[in-house]
Formats: sequence, structure tokens, C-alpha cells
Amino acid sequence: MSFAELLRATVFLAAGGATALGAIAVLGVRDAENTTILMIGAIWWIVAAWIGLSLGAADRSADAMRETLADARTVNSNSPGVSMPSPGRVAWGRLSPILAAVGLAGAIGVVFPEVAVVGSGYALLVALAWRNRESAVLAIEGRDGVRFLVESASPLKPVKLVRSPGFRAF
Repeated sequence: MSFAELLRATVFLAAGGATALGAIAVLGVRDAENTTILMIGAIWWIVAAWIGLSLGAADRSADAMRETLADARTVNSNSPGVSMPSPGRVAWGRLSPILAAVGLAGAIGVVFPEVAVVGSGYALLVALAWRNRESAVLAIEGRDGVRFLVESASPLKPVKLVRSPGFRAF
């Protein structure tokens, strides 16, 4: 799976999780008739959006990707023994913890809307902070004429990349 595609999927999953948890929080607060939670939640969402926008600036995104891309091992297209796992398997392995966290926060948030409020703010922060990382990776791929692919590994370990030949932009 392309690293840029994984980053895009991560942003979409976090944004979707933020939306779902926000809806659960609003519905939970409406049922509990406790608008204080929603007011505090609205402030948290604004703060989380501001932090996410600050962390997701284009220059910060490029800096955040620098070490991960530099550590990628290089392979040739005709290297023996190089087989990449299926994109679905890599995506599931890397994104399932996010899905599990959103699901757990949503399930608990039905009873305790505060959990959904905090979880939605955090997911919003992550989505906004990571929004420009895909562009940073694509810019380096285009400049260097390579493609970064994700190796299959435990989702609890840092991502490992493979640098493979791509098409150079002229």
C-alpha cells in the first residue's frame, strides 16, 4: 500500500470518527438534558481544531515526515524476494486501532456523553494535524521519482517504509 494512501485513509477515518462521536455526544447530551457538557465540549472542539490546524501546517507536516521517509529501505523493482502485502491487509492492520478507539468511545459515549465529546475533539485534532502529510509525501515522491510503500507490521510499532522506483517528474 502506498504511504500517501495510508495517510489519506487515516485522515478520513479520524475525521469520520470525529463526526460520529460528535453526533453521539450531541444526542447523548440532548437525552441527558445537560447542556453544560455540550458547552464545554464546544470549547474543547474549538481548541482541538486550533491545535490541529497549528500542528498541520505544511512546513510542520514536511518536518514530521522527514525521519520516517529517510529511514525507508530502498529496493529495486527486480530485487528477488521482495513481495509486498496486500493493501487491504496493511490498511486494516494500521487503521484498526483507530477504528477500535472510535468504536469504544462511541459505545461508552452512549451512556457517558463526556467520553464522546473528548474523543471527538481528539479525533478532530488528529485529522487536522495530519491533513497535509499526504501532500508532503507526494511532493517528495514526485521530486525524487520514488514511491513509498508500507511494510506489514504490528500497528503498535512505528510504520516501516520501502522506497521503490517510481516515475520522476521533469
